[in-house]
Amino acid sequence: MQSLYQILMLLLDIVWFFIIAHVIMSWLINFQVLNLRQPFVAQIWDGLNRLLEPMYSRLRRILPPMSGIDLAPLVALIGVYVLRILLQNNAGFFYSF
Repeated sequence: MQSLYQILMLLLDIVWFFIIAHVIMSWLINFQVLNLRQPFVAQIWDGLNRLLEPMYSRLRRILPPMSGIDLAPLVALIGVYVLRILLQNNAGFFYSF
C-alpha cells in the first residue's frame, strides 16, 4: 500500500506543477512576454487550459465574482496542498495493510 501512497503523492505533485506552469504562463502572456501567435506557445497554452479548465470551472461556480481577479488557481493550489497534508498525516493507514 505504500506504492499507492507514493502514486497519489506523485499525481498531486504533477497537478501542482501544471497549475504553477499555467499561472506563470498566463502572467507572461498578459505582460506580452509570450505571444499566442507562436504555434508552440499556443499549443502549450491550449493543452494547459484543456487540462485545468474542468477543475477551474467547478471552482469558479463556487467562488464569488471578484471583478477580474481569478482565484480558482489559488484555491486549486490550496486544495492540492490540503490533500498532500491529509495523505501525509494518514500515511500510517497505507502502511497498515
